[in-house]
Amino acid sequence: MTTRDDQRTAPPDAVPTEAVPARTPPRAIGRLRELDVLRFVAAAAVMLHHFTGVPAPEWPGGSARRVFPELGPITRYGFLGVELFFLISGFVILLSAWGRRPGDFIISRFLRLFPAYWVGVILSLAAYLAVGSWVPFGPNTDGPLMRFLPNLTMLQEGVGSQRMEVIYWTLYVELHFYVLIALLAWRGITFGRCVAFMTGWLLFSVFALESGDGFLKVVLLWRYAPFFVAGMGFFLIYKYGSNLIVWLLIAMSWALGCYYDVKYNFPDFTAAPHSLYVIPAVVTVIFGIMALVATHRLSWLRWRGFTVLGMLTYPLYLVHQTISRTFVPRLLPHMGRWEVLAVLIASALVIACLIHVLVERPAQRLLRPRLKAALTRIRAGEPPREPAAPPEDPNGKTSPDGSADGERALTG
Repeated sequence: MTTRDDQRTAPPDAVPTEAVPARTPPRAIGRLRELDVLRFVAAAAVMLHHFTGVPAPEWPGGSARRVFPELGPITRYGFLGVELFFLISGFVILLSAWGRRPGDFIISRFLRLFPAYWVGVILSLAAYLAVGSWVPFGPNTDGPLMRFLPNLTMLQEGVGSQRMEVIYWTLYVELHFYVLIALLAWRGITFGRCVAFMTGWLLFSVFALESGDGFLKVVLLWRYAPFFVAGMGFFLIYKYGSNLIVWLLIAMSWALGCYYDVKYNFPDFTAAPHSLYVIPAVVTVIFGIMALVATHRLSWLRWRGFTVLGMLTYPLYLVHQTISRTFVPRLLPHMGRWEVLAVLIASALVIACLIHVLVERPAQRLLRPRLKAALTRIRAGEPPREPAAPPEDPNGKTSPDGSADGERALTG
């Protein structure tokens, strides 16, 4: 038996599978503009990290941090925007999968990720063909032409190819998470199953790390499991209200996430003075902000412009490194460093807007009904329809409209 709130918050095609206690009815969920803001903040942090806070061969001396000593000590920690992305992803992907069957969930994720991503990969290849700009990964690296086709699948790391852009590694991590959520959706998502799934995932990811089993470490995504699990927990609290067991799972995820970020991060990220304290402090702030979202304390963020920022986040994230590598060597001899930085940021925003308007929206309108129709036929067990040959009359003749004896032929 389901409550009225269950029916109001569930998608039309949802199948109620678990009663919700009357004391904690699920809350109606609309557009979460507070998450739009946080997504853009995370993307901006990563972008400024790459523009001003890392070693980067396109800048003089091979380091953007040296070119911007005023910003570098702060933006070098911009990589933690990725952790915020993963927390948000745990929240939003569970929301997206709730009440859906795996096929519907996969279609929604495909439409969200791939059209803009394909443009990013093509732009990266175009930068190489036009000006020779590309990302080397060492002496045995694949060139951009060799990487291009594997990168179009987003499975490049799984098949042993390098990424067209450094930040694409996060998309492959997301794919791992989507597979796990699709399996949960196949089983049927309920509050209880989510808590059991989160608990098992977190524990077994630690066991995989302990055992050193490479397959389990890959499947269970041990390095970033705490952030995805915490994001899922924050969604459950947002939807159903506070729950001590869920809070304990989030606290465990926070502790593991802080430790992993210090212990297993890139040496350049942890080499700064006081990074042992700064990184856990920033992760704690990120968890605290998500706790405010989960407890509806940021629900006052309702300006519609935040939605626009949220829409630009993904394409901005995809193309900003391509822009930097391509523009910096050609602008810096003629402009000051701050002017170049302003051009990079403005160009990234403009290109992100163009990708959203000219690619993402049209692609979703074009592909969504076709993918849903294809999924419906697969579920029905029907093969693709092929035009049938027009029947002939006994004399071997067909009528002008392609049917025998003036009757329209059946096409199956």
